[in-house]
Amino acid sequence: MTGLVLCEPTELYNILNQVTKLSRLTEPNYLCLLDVRSKWEYDESHVITARLVKKRAGEYLVPESVDLECAEYCVVYDNSTSSLKGTLKGDSGDDNTDEGDQGIVLGAAIECGRTLTHFTRHPIHILRGGYESFSAMYHFFRTQKIIWMPQPLQPQERKLGRKHQEELTHLCFVGDADKLLHIQIEDSLEANITPFLRHLCHFIEVHLELGSVILVFSTMGISRSCAAILAYLMHQNEQTLKRSWAYVKKCKTNMRPNRALVAQLSEWEKVVLGDIVTDILDPLY
Repeated sequence: MTGLVLCEPTELYNILNQVTKLSRLTEPNYLCLLDVRSKWEYDESHVITARLVKKRAGEYLVPESVDLECAEYCVVYDNSTSSLKGTLKGDSGDDNTDEGDQGIVLGAAIECGRTLTHFTRHPIHILRGGYESFSAMYHFFRTQKIIWMPQPLQPQERKLGRKHQEELTHLCFVGDADKLLHIQIEDSLEANITPFLRHLCHFIEVHLELGSVILVFSTMGISRSCAAILAYLMHQNEQTLKRSWAYVKKCKTNMRPNRALVAQLSEWEKVVLGDIVTDILDPLY
């Protein structure tokens, strides 16, 4: 029996986006995404690929077509559960409540998740904020009509419409030197990214402080772009290559910087931390 863990909306987004040659969603044992809301809510709108979990005699039923023991990820969501602790009955805010389940109301996702832990070898992921939070952040991953918005659009925002969106796209990708950083290196073992790392980190840092959304990309999106993100995380958080690698790997499972770039990142670790900490001879790299 395994336990429950919270899954951030960004983590589910990354799980849904994983690609090798084909989307990993085509793999039958990759993701089991379960919706424990009511049937009318599910029919109105749900996260793509999610299955509706049925309930009989007060108990949640495991979908017959799902082999949970083999599923790499099992994610359960309801409307808005945001904690594994549940909420106090009456919302009294009394901190002296006993530690057991007495006085605690669990979200539907947690109730269902507890049932599913008996059938899987991996932790059951409970989506933090449920459908409302995920739909607000990633409306293009929901079906049908409902999009949960954190706050209503202001009148001036509604007036901008599609023309403004097209202008933003134009500004972001065409000819604006202040918003574009093009690093020309080949995807080969002779590639040298080291001379660009300080400028790259400064560029990302400045635009994040401005509240910008930054897209880092390369031809395949698995080597050079991942090396750039690793370098920035090491610099920004003053952390090891190993720790940065684990974080990016969690978001993009098919990342694969070539050996030359890994060696340069090892030297960058020495610049950032004053010494080489990560053993890149480890098979992980």
